[in-house]
Amino acid sequence: MAKIFVIGLPRTGTTSISVALLEMGFSVAHTAFTKQAFEMSDAPCFSDYTHLDELFPNAKFIYLSRELNKWVPSITMLLEKMAPHLDLNTGKFNPILKRSFHRTFSDVLPLSSTALAGCYLKHEQAVFSYFKNSDNFLAIDISEPDSLLKLKQFLGVEIQGNTCFPKLNIGRQVANWKEYKHPNKINSNLAGKEHRKYFDYSLTPLK
Repeated sequence: MAKIFVIGLPRTGTTSISVALLEMGFSVAHTAFTKQAFEMSDAPCFSDYTHLDELFPNAKFIYLSRELNKWVPSITMLLEKMAPHLDLNTGKFNPILKRSFHRTFSDVLPLSSTALAGCYLKHEQAVFSYFKNSDNFLAIDISEPDSLLKLKQFLGVEIQGNTCFPKLNIGRQVANWKEYKHPNKINSNLAGKEHRKYFDYSLTPLK
């Protein structure tokens, strides 16, 4: 099957949809940094979707939305935890992860609630504009009761089993993906001949 990229921003339900995809039988990486891992699954999709669309023309893209009054405090909490590790010079996070967050949010953190809402709306508008009239694009809010059904229909998965998304990373939780055990999970830094070789492509400036 073609690749599936989830391009909703962090704290919109990315862990919940990743677990749902695992349960449907897909191989899933919540993030991926090496070429080998990237070729098998996910990546910093929310910032690089236009380039991924060019690299994988048959891929499917899923945008996750969330009410701003719920998303803003949640992303504020996450960025407060991540900020020291996102520093371009001293942060311990993977350089691809740093680039992805700085490209979407800002080189300087923290951001005000107003600024974060602006980042969300800018991202959403750009996504909807880019995928306008695309058959390979789906937008859902996982809190809506028919969202899992829409996802299964979009992916051509048999409609059976669970009817609601799993509720993960609620409140201040951020690590449910690491704790979730499943044989279809893909390690972000797979070993092999491509081990530690980052998947690289040229990025054009965002408009």
